[in-house]
Amino acid sequence: MRKLFLAVLSFGLLATPFFTNAHVKWFTEVEPVKESIENILSPLFISLTFLAAIVLAFLAILIPKTTGWAFIQKADEKLSGLRKYSKTILKYGTAIALIIQILSGTLFAPEFHLHSTIVIVFVWGVIGCLLIPHPIATKIGSVILLGLFVYITMQNGIFHMLDYGFYVAIIGVLLVSNTKWENIGFPFLYLGTGLSLCWVAVEKWVYPGMSLDIVVHHHVPTFGFAPAVFIVMAAFIEFVVGYLLVVGILNRVLGFVVTVIFILTTMLFGFTEIIGHFMIHIVLIIFIIEGVSFYNPPIKMHNRVMDQFIFVFLNFLFVISTFVLIYYRFA
Repeated sequence: MRKLFLAVLSFGLLATPFFTNAHVKWFTEVEPVKESIENILSPLFISLTFLAAIVLAFLAILIPKTTGWAFIQKADEKLSGLRKYSKTILKYGTAIALIIQILSGTLFAPEFHLHSTIVIVFVWGVIGCLLIPHPIATKIGSVILLGLFVYITMQNGIFHMLDYGFYVAIIGVLLVSNTKWENIGFPFLYLGTGLSLCWVAVEKWVYPGMSLDIVVHHHVPTFGFAPAVFIVMAAFIEFVVGYLLVVGILNRVLGFVVTVIFILTTMLFGFTEIIGHFMIHIVLIIFIIEGVSFYNPPIKMHNRVMDQFIFVFLNFLFVISTFVLIYYRFA
């Protein structure tokens, strides 16, 4: 194991680029300009908010009923048999994601470029620890990775790093694996990933100029909608997916659909997309395997169907209002 660790570290230091050109955002160099709150809370935004709340309320009631369908039960049975590999997929998937990032001279996201040799050494140290098939090595690598996340956060600010909060959840899962707390690992991963997706979605509403630039220059298909309208709708889809993860009603079918969408965006944006979203792909694969059998959704607090409908409806309105308010004030 020591030889493997040293080999990975040595190769990494030789292969890592020590200088790269920094970019403010992944796909655009347009300076972020905050939209006025009056324009954000447009009639379109308010209408889509209530529509999303209604759809989610119905989904929360209908999705549990699909578990009785024969083909759903058959698929669930096969995927459940893969759960024993979930932690292994997460561990080695994280190592591969870090390798892709470090070879491109970045860490966590394409916008965070590395210029410090000692940081590069630590990143390869994490990779080496994760590749060693031993729980202690995994925990050591997780602790170092947490330190690197704190380091990047100190450089870029906590509200910027909330975009990548799912890494904290990943670190948490790796730290508690093979301990008496491992049962809270994957629910924490759902929560962290969902909150990150919600936070990133709000950026498209608060700073629409950057998204408009991407749509124009990358010729993103808008399916007949005006670019400004398409951006608002796309952000709602991303926010809704994050919300579904948080409340625990994103089942395997929806998880598969989201994974396909992320793969299609990779075809559109190329290698930069791979660098930024490879780890998300790994997480979504785990969601498809795991399902939500271990997660006790908050909706279960209510027994009557109408109570569940009202709970999800009002809860979504509260969550989206809170995210927009906090993002607009601090980001």
